[in-house]
Amino acid sequence: MKFVADLHLHSKYSRAVSQDMVLSKMAEWAKMKGINVLATGDFTHPFWFEQLKNELEETSTGLFRLKTNDKRLMQKNQASDVSQSALDKEVYFLLSCEISSIYSQGGKGRRIHTLVFFPSLKSVEKFNSTLIKKGANLRSDGRPIVGMPARDLAQIAFEADEKALVIPAHVWTPWFSLFGSMSGFDSVEECFGDMAKYIYGIETGLSSDPAMNWRVEDLDSRAILSFSDAHSLEKMGREATVFEAEEMSYGSIYDAIRLLGNWDAGVLGKKESSNPETKKPSNRSKIAFTIEFHPEEGKYHYTGHRDCNFSQNVAQTKKNGDICPVCKRKLTVGVEHRVEDLATRNTKHETRNINGVNWNFADGMTRSPFVSLVPLAEIIAEVEGSAIKTKKVFDQYSALVNGIGSEFSVLLKASPDELRQYASAKVVEGIEKVRRGDIKIDPGYDGKFGEVQIWEDGQSADKEESKANEESQLNLFAG
Repeated sequence: MKFVADLHLHSKYSRAVSQDMVLSKMAEWAKMKGINVLATGDFTHPFWFEQLKNELEETSTGLFRLKTNDKRLMQKNQASDVSQSALDKEVYFLLSCEISSIYSQGGKGRRIHTLVFFPSLKSVEKFNSTLIKKGANLRSDGRPIVGMPARDLAQIAFEADEKALVIPAHVWTPWFSLFGSMSGFDSVEECFGDMAKYIYGIETGLSSDPAMNWRVEDLDSRAILSFSDAHSLEKMGREATVFEAEEMSYGSIYDAIRLLGNWDAGVLGKKESSNPETKKPSNRSKIAFTIEFHPEEGKYHYTGHRDCNFSQNVAQTKKNGDICPVCKRKLTVGVEHRVEDLATRNTKHETRNINGVNWNFADGMTRSPFVSLVPLAEIIAEVEGSAIKTKKVFDQYSALVNGIGSEFSVLLKASPDELRQYASAKVVEGIEKVRRGDIKIDPGYDGKFGEVQIWEDGQSADKEESKANEESQLNLFAG
């Protein structure tokens, strides 16, 4: 079976996070998005941890589900126009947190964000208790700051539970990341020391995609993961990882990450077996594929200065240097540039259009494929020429999601004919253009998100409708 996981987000107890980020609403939106397993986030915060204990119940799989699986919740969801098909898909939670380590190492200030996952409440209690004994103020923020090296934090996690997962978060972000240009390291081992061998995967972050990470030899032995880092309900699932396993469980996720989630090299290398649905993994738990932002849309892709309205790509930085021509200060070195600094190879990847959707495969490497998308609300907003958070956009979003079943089904599975039953011709055309990568992006930099343009300036979206794809649609989430 395949299941979709978004394992990086935050609760209402984190700074700059929507107060709607509570378990019941997170579950509602996860169903609309098509997410099966959702991170709880923020289990270090005492108030949130109490809610987790009160509102979730353990299962035998190391995952949790809402206790309020009753008529009251169903009525509340139905009043919110959530489709019955979405309601029938139960959402499971995985215990998670993100911690900010701020410390000095090697004569340099370090700021590293780390994701930690556990299969039980007992392990979380042990972990939190140790952090408090070490002087951490867990009440200060859902993403607390600790004054200890990332290596020591990892050791505390593994001592709390040998099946803990420790994943460096958004590893290329200039600030607060493992490889960040402002305060990071040049390798996993430099950061985690003797704990590096237990760091089984990394999170790409919004400003990089797997192909960029495939260029770095230091990551060859680690799974490449993608999650949303959502601070609001709408942002959940903007990136996600799709696992394939015999069961939906913490153990399956743990094994897939620990075993790299790689596809069998003999299968991946054959073009005739390139369909992600028909290829079968060689082990029981695998990463089937990841769902990505276009990295250019991330807010740290290019090097630049937001206040000076200036940015440049890697080639321009190599030619002109990293000093801002406007303010004469050092530019914020972007993810594209930082990857180039640490890259050990010019890895190629091949794009294959399968049933109207562009899939990206590593050339000569045993890596899971990925697909790059634009969130559905962004597509509708461009068609309507309005902001994303408007009633006009949400009404159309709801109609499509309720009709088709989930946002991921809309973006990846539904045929054009099916989409036309619930959306205008312009919206359907926009979805088709996104599927095949026929878009333009003005890259983000220095904290400013990139801007996606599905239709060129002055070009009407009101074109002749694309021909319906005659091939059967890829059933991405079937067992």
